[in-house]
Amino acid sequence: MRAEYDSEANVVAISLVDGAQADTGDRVHARAVVALSASAPVDVELLYPEAGIEEPLECVAQKYSLDLEALKAAAHSALDAPDRQVVLEVRTRTTP
Repeated sequence: MRAEYDSEANVVAISLVDGAQADTGDRVHARAVVALSASAPVDVELLYPEAGIEEPLECVAQKYSLDLEALKAAAHSALDAPDRQVVLEVRTRTTP
């Protein structure tokens, strides 16, 4: 998962699938747009993240059955390192 906060555009972009080309978009929330390829999410854009990331990401995660904790980690990482791309490796949770 890759994420970047563009401070000039005031947008957090989270790439879910490397190299995927979107063919359509879905405005899931007033501040969240999901890019889709063959109806599957490939990117998430959060607009005006200073207004909060929780609610829009919850909408995205719920609608597309995505890992909310991973989305939040990506967004927070991007906000902590503005104007640079951050890469996160998110693995499935294992149970003892």
